[in-house]
Amino acid sequence: MTNREPWSKRHKQVSRGARFSLSNSFAQPLDSKQLIELARARGDHALVEMFHEHSLEYTPMGGSLDLRSQIAECYGAHITADNIIVFAGAQVALQTVARALLDESSHSIVFSPGYQSLQDAPRGEGGQMTTIHLRPEDGWQIDLTLVEAALRPETKYLVINEPYNPAGTLMSAELQEQLVDLAERNDLYVLSDEVYRLLEHDSLDRLPAMADVYTKGLSLATLSKPWGGCGITIGWLALQDMELRQKLIDVQYFGTACPSRASEIQALMVLRSSDEILSRNLVIIRRNLALLDQFFEAHEDLFEWVRPKAGAIAFVRFKGPLSSEELGVELARVSVSIKPAYVFTQDLQRYGDYFRIGYGEQAMPAALEAFAQFVEEHEEAWRDQRASVRRG
Repeated sequence: MTNREPWSKRHKQVSRGARFSLSNSFAQPLDSKQLIELARARGDHALVEMFHEHSLEYTPMGGSLDLRSQIAECYGAHITADNIIVFAGAQVALQTVARALLDESSHSIVFSPGYQSLQDAPRGEGGQMTTIHLRPEDGWQIDLTLVEAALRPETKYLVINEPYNPAGTLMSAELQEQLVDLAERNDLYVLSDEVYRLLEHDSLDRLPAMADVYTKGLSLATLSKPWGGCGITIGWLALQDMELRQKLIDVQYFGTACPSRASEIQALMVLRSSDEILSRNLVIIRRNLALLDQFFEAHEDLFEWVRPKAGAIAFVRFKGPLSSEELGVELARVSVSIKPAYVFTQDLQRYGDYFRIGYGEQAMPAALEAFAQFVEEHEEAWRDQRASVRRG
């Protein structure tokens, strides 16, 4: 992994201690008591007993069979327990794939803005990398002509993120089919970060998992985003390529080899109550999204966005006189946290007026109210400053 500093480090220092968070990216977090109550309500007393009495011996490399079997139910017929690798969170999976697939002769293609590890993990293995910039005027969609133009004989690895972080947008099924076709023709591995999959605001928009539709595809997932199981620290990869799976297991020996059994059992509790948890979280997300619709309609001269279709995040452009970094500093002074553009890209000339907000939590309306109050206190001055710049 590259030794560059985390882009979000500055954000955490600026926003530390903020009372109102619009920067969180997950759905409403669960707690252990809720999980146990859900398990008991469905009569899963054996699982509750297992949680309280499990052995502290090592778990198997790649995760225990019961959890891998449960995860496989999230996918189609091509994916069984043998096609799942469990990790201590999704972050380490990104590094593991890069190390297993790439070397100094490899070329990878990534997209920006985006989660830093998606963009940086391939670089950490010493190969060449092309970054393709997504554009709001394209609805943050991947332009396959740019992908084709970036291909080289040594291109081996394509990293995508659908649903897309930071904007919450989603490619069409037709575009996904075209991307898979391009990957097949060029013998590319495709890692699809799908951590917001299952949080589509309309389930009819849901795409098939990359691991289901492409033999060299890898689907990355985590309990953190859709289910709010952040502290369980369980993520996984699903893939059809069993030769690659063994390479990943071999690399995993040198990382966090064995997930916690307590975390695995909590993961089982979450996934066995998936319908109830996801339904609850989508109610919260849709309610909060409606509040954002009202806010942006009332302040359309100061903010614009590509309205998200999935997940609990949106990428917003501030059209006032401040950069998103400056806006973030000012908001932190009134105890409101956002994520400025520098958390997702180093190209601040292109994206410096964008910031990400999260709306997956029950407390979001109070944070939005504090944000709206700040805007109302400053909007007249912002408009005057903007008009002055135009006249000048």
